[in-house]
Amino acid sequence: MSGVLRKKVQRKFKMRGYSLKVEALSEVLSFLSHFPSDSSDDALELLLDELHHLSLKSSILDRESVHKVVSILLEADAAVEENPSSSGSSTSALRVIDAFIVPKFRYDPVKKFFHEYTGRLPIHGDASAKATLYKDRFLLLFQRLCRDPRFSTLAFDASTSDYGNCEISPIQSLVGRVGRRWIMGVISQLEDGHFYLEDLTAAVEYKITTGFFVENTIVVAEGEMQLDGVFQVRTCGFPPLEDREKSMAFFAGLDFFGGGILTKEETLRLVELEKNAVNDMFVILSDIWLDNEEKTLGNLETILDGYENVEVVPSLFVFMGNFCSQPFNLSFKVQFGKLGQMIASHQRVKEHSRFLFIPGPDDVGPSTALPRCSLPKYVSEELQKYVPNAIFSSNPCRIKFYTQEIVLFRQDMLYRMRRSCLIPPSTEETSDPFEHLVATIIHQSHLCPLPLTVQPIIWNYDHGLHLYPTPHTIVLGDKSEQKAFRYTGVTCFNPGSFSNDGTFVAYRPCNQEVELSAL
Repeated sequence: MSGVLRKKVQRKFKMRGYSLKVEALSEVLSFLSHFPSDSSDDALELLLDELHHLSLKSSILDRESVHKVVSILLEADAAVEENPSSSGSSTSALRVIDAFIVPKFRYDPVKKFFHEYTGRLPIHGDASAKATLYKDRFLLLFQRLCRDPRFSTLAFDASTSDYGNCEISPIQSLVGRVGRRWIMGVISQLEDGHFYLEDLTAAVEYKITTGFFVENTIVVAEGEMQLDGVFQVRTCGFPPLEDREKSMAFFAGLDFFGGGILTKEETLRLVELEKNAVNDMFVILSDIWLDNEEKTLGNLETILDGYENVEVVPSLFVFMGNFCSQPFNLSFKVQFGKLGQMIASHQRVKEHSRFLFIPGPDDVGPSTALPRCSLPKYVSEELQKYVPNAIFSSNPCRIKFYTQEIVLFRQDMLYRMRRSCLIPPSTEETSDPFEHLVATIIHQSHLCPLPLTVQPIIWNYDHGLHLYPTPHTIVLGDKSEQKAFRYTGVTCFNPGSFSNDGTFVAYRPCNQEVELSAL
């Protein structure tokens, strides 16, 4: 086999979050040798799709894991040739990326470049990991801010820009000075009842007059440094956004999302396929209480019946927790078995759709810290008896659909953000709390900018909640009212609580069309 094909295989597997041992690579190359060169790409994509259905212990694949899938595919090859229409599944365009395998990047403020962290990331980090979490968040937004024309440092002979001179001052430089300054910092409560702005150099006590902020929020503030050492804030807001294309251009070749780096030719090909994928639809439901058989399972049966009889069934069903009305329900496994039987009774949906399961904040798991592990193995095995193409992922979860990046997050964020707010949000631009929530997480480039005392986060995996560069779509599963909002080119929506309101969303990724639905 040529070196070109070998490199292509390694690249494709890396795009899906896998690493291949030497024996596993040989097994893949042997599999591809059964197909003509013009069909090898499709065969490789099919192999990768089938690997997603396995409950793998590690992202590093050995020969045994690959051989199991290869054997199944080779046995089915004759049947596929007899029925070629079955090999044209649109699901090959869909990749599910677990939050625990998202690449971790750190910004070097001296070299002004991101470098990928390749070391081991233990779940239980040491004390320095907590400090690094805050530092990484700060530098992520600071490097973005430095490219904004309103805050760019002026050259020696340059005239003041249209925005005026808004150069950011390090907080340490404010010591012993008075007058108007711009600073960027993290809101911290270093003493009870006293709030500070912190950057990498120092902290300064401040007073705010307006805004929508919680502790840990990173803000840009303009104000007066007073003689008593307090920074009197005049205006305070989130760091300005940067267009997604601009971010991608600055750091071309870096895979922040985890879906892999595509060549220009591959990108153009996928863009064309994406435009033509008008029949692809995702059905997204949140808050599915399987222990409420009369209402929830009855409504699920109605939805599956409806989509079973349409001309083209949905490409993907996304089921987001909580999957029980009460935490730690002992009949969890039995309930998933019933759900699996229900899905299996709808033949077209079972064969042509994929099913993605994302845990909720109160579902069974080792802890409530984010990112949350996927549902327990005994649950996935029970459901996969009936639905082999079911996928169990972490919370949050990422989906790559052709070139589109979609982030799904199940957490009751709206209630928590409102409770943790230092002052009520301004109603000058909007009074809708969901729109405030969307603006907050997009400007912060983080799904959960809450204090760690309110929502614990696994320190070494905080990057799994980053939103940089901004994705195309963000799904915020929340028990609050069903909503959709498009902000700065990003499509955001909450499918609502299915068990409470019977609400869900039908989403067409080709044109980012959101259809708010209810039974």
